[in-house]
Amino acid sequence: MNDVRQTRVRYLILLMLFLVTTINYADRATISIAGSSMQKDLGIDAVTLGYIFSAFGWAYVLGQIPGGWLLDRFGSKRVYAGGIFIWSFFTLLQGFVGMMPMAWAVVTLFVLRFCVGFAEAPSFPGNARIVAAWFPTAERGTASAIFNSAQYFATALFAPFMGWLVFTYGWEHVFVVMGVLGIVFAGIWMKTIYNPKDHPKANAAEVAHIEANGGLVDMDQSNQGNNGPKWHYIGQLLKNRMMVGIYLGQYCINAITYFFLTWFPVYLVQERGMTILKAGIIASLPAIMGFVGGVLGGIISDWLLRRGNSLTLSRKLPIVCGLLLSTTMVFCNYVDAEWMVVGFMTLAFFGKGLGALGWAVMSDASPKQIAGLSGGLFNTFGNIASITTPIIIGYIISATGSFRWALVYVGANALVAVFSYLFIVGKIQRVELRDESGNKISEQSSASPVSA
Repeated sequence: MNDVRQTRVRYLILLMLFLVTTINYADRATISIAGSSMQKDLGIDAVTLGYIFSAFGWAYVLGQIPGGWLLDRFGSKRVYAGGIFIWSFFTLLQGFVGMMPMAWAVVTLFVLRFCVGFAEAPSFPGNARIVAAWFPTAERGTASAIFNSAQYFATALFAPFMGWLVFTYGWEHVFVVMGVLGIVFAGIWMKTIYNPKDHPKANAAEVAHIEANGGLVDMDQSNQGNNGPKWHYIGQLLKNRMMVGIYLGQYCINAITYFFLTWFPVYLVQERGMTILKAGIIASLPAIMGFVGGVLGGIISDWLLRRGNSLTLSRKLPIVCGLLLSTTMVFCNYVDAEWMVVGFMTLAFFGKGLGALGWAVMSDASPKQIAGLSGGLFNTFGNIASITTPIIIGYIISATGSFRWALVYVGANALVAVFSYLFIVGKIQRVELRDESGNKISEQSSASPVSA
């Protein structure tokens, strides 16, 4: 048995997570690339555009706990595939709102963005569950960083392409093209994703290696217990100081993310006077370095872990250093040269990528029995920023007539995240759940999910 060469199917699974997350974030970013042209065509002011940007976030937050429960109840494969198809379909429909009367177009666009957000809700908890099932602990930081870095790759790859589509054909075509791409990918997902023990291309040696080194290979196996949501488990997570610190840190990290996903291209066009085509190209440059930083953060974290450092130090060091680096975006307020603006934003995006290890931390800390629900709760708090950030920045721009204080607001969020990880989170370790009598719940007696 020892002579059997391990397969490496987990890397195929990671590739699928990377690709689907790339499409996921590209679909979120469609509205920002199309934003300036839509403002002109539909007569939208900055505050209204901020609310349209936030529509995704309202639904995304509301859908996190239901989405996490669905993942735990029905497994990652089917729930995730359904989400891909549905969010892509609603993305496609956004390409036709320009045909409607102006007042109805704004309302319809908000509703469709809302539907996209709800359908995408299970995606990142699903990513975390799949990584926890397929990857040993010492590989989990890199794996989580790679799928999370797809958000930057999405901008680097699709921002120039979508900018060209808007410039050449009109903003409507961005939504149609991305919607069709996602619908096709939903079929590919169903043919590729399986549980570790069920995958036709994964041999016993690989599954044994994953399981022996901390992978939760039985996460999606059937269970005869109660499959309903355990609300008292959520109470336990909310009373855990480590988890509260992680939630606060993720909210602040996502405030940076949603500035880049929503207002950044508009900043380049309206504050810096670029064309939408040039803004699409320029927006890809910070994203490329964000991608590099995202992958590098995971590699550094796992390297520190393999060198014998504690899990806490190995996860926190890249997070703190990266987020401190991301505050450099504020320096854009004090320079006029275009290349310096791009340079500071690129450095800030690199730092944000380096520090974006929240999902690796969640894979390490989530209770085994409710990995999906725990990830959904984490993403709920983190993505409140997807609601607040676009709206707050919209009001700041409306009140001041510029982006100067908007950049200060975003940079301040990075400092709060650093404070949270340094002084609130404490030791990073897996949370152990207790039943209503206060006894620890064993893995075997838990309400684990059924097969994907």
